[in-house]
Amino acid sequence: MSLTGTYDDANIFAKILRGEAPCVKVYEDDHVLSFMDIFPQSSGHFLVLPKAKSRNLLELDDAALQETMVRVKRLAAAARKAFNPDGIVVTQFNGAPAGQTVFHTHFHIIPRWEGEALGRHGGGQADMDVLKDQAAKIAAAL
Repeated sequence: MSLTGTYDDANIFAKILRGEAPCVKVYEDDHVLSFMDIFPQSSGHFLVLPKAKSRNLLELDDAALQETMVRVKRLAAAARKAFNPDGIVVTQFNGAPAGQTVFHTHFHIIPRWEGEALGRHGGGQADMDVLKDQAAKIAAAL
């Protein structure tokens, strides 16, 4: 899928944003929704989505990007406080060749620990109770 195209209101993140599909919510306000990645690459891996419709970063308007990035930073700091990782990856993909699989702009926040390999994205599905516990820890650290 190319970097340009029409936004698909049927994508899974659009459905989650409308409340038509479930998620393990970490945080929500007028600008973003954050929830746990159900196929985590590391313990505590979660996503931050702008509520503004855009397929990728290059299509997101500047005001929505600014609001989103302030929250990405705040949520990454909460993950650091909640899990005390050795590092945190903040990543974002634009287009299928770059690794994007859901075409609604989103940012991954992935806690990392020395000596622990990063899991494969889309690997095994996480236990929902574990994700709920992790979400609560992040939310409490905000």
